[in-house]
Amino acid sequence: MKPVIETHALYKGYHGRPVVDHLNLTVPEGCVYGFLGPNGAGKSTTMKMLLGLVHPTGGSVELLGHTLNEANRIALLRQTGSLIESPSGYLHLTARENLSIVADLKDVDRKDISRVLEIVHLTKDADRKVGQYSLGMKQRLGIAMALLGSPKLLILDEPTNGLDPAGIQEMRSLIASMPQTTGATVLISSHLLGEIEQMVDQVGILNHGRLLFEGSLQQLQKHSRGGILLRVLDAPKATAVLQQQ
Repeated sequence: MKPVIETHALYKGYHGRPVVDHLNLTVPEGCVYGFLGPNGAGKSTTMKMLLGLVHPTGGSVELLGHTLNEANRIALLRQTGSLIESPSGYLHLTARENLSIVADLKDVDRKDISRVLEIVHLTKDADRKVGQYSLGMKQRLGIAMALLGSPKLLILDEPTNGLDPAGIQEMRSLIASMPQTTGATVLISSHLLGEIEQMVDQVGILNHGRLLFEGSLQQLQKHSRGGILLRVLDAPKATAVLQQQ
């Protein structure tokens, strides 16, 4: 079975400094893939390259079995949902009204709105103004926007950042269930292993733009217990990531 995401020697440099350094990433279909690393490791830049928002300096990206290029970018992104940085939305409009705007922009039938509201548990609050939402509710609305049109791939950049414990737990449960409830493969980034390990099947660890580990969560736990990754991750923040098991 073809992976949903593959990168081949993916490279992005600024002023001669590598931010993503010859990255070979493989995300299997039907999993929740945890993209782990300290702040500044290159996770967000990688995700933006996967979405065509940042052009690689070198290497290539394959999405859904096709090499991403200008000719097919729009077609592939129609099958991809994303939440990068803060969720967008008009605070003076309701969640349903915001979703209607996004559905029209995506050329998706508005009938899909009820489905995504139910998935993210916002049906009861669909007609409240988004300005009255908590941060966790806004994040879930952002995910609902990404789910419009039933994408095959969902890319989420640190969606639990800033949430309170209740919001974090709700987000964890939501993301862990995504492959079953939506059929989408999920790539989620974080700098906290303790958070990631509660919702993912596969893990990739990035530091200084380089992939240090890729495999199942069980393989990661085996390696980190032996101290292998702790010795390789020399940055204090990166070491703290793995010590949170």
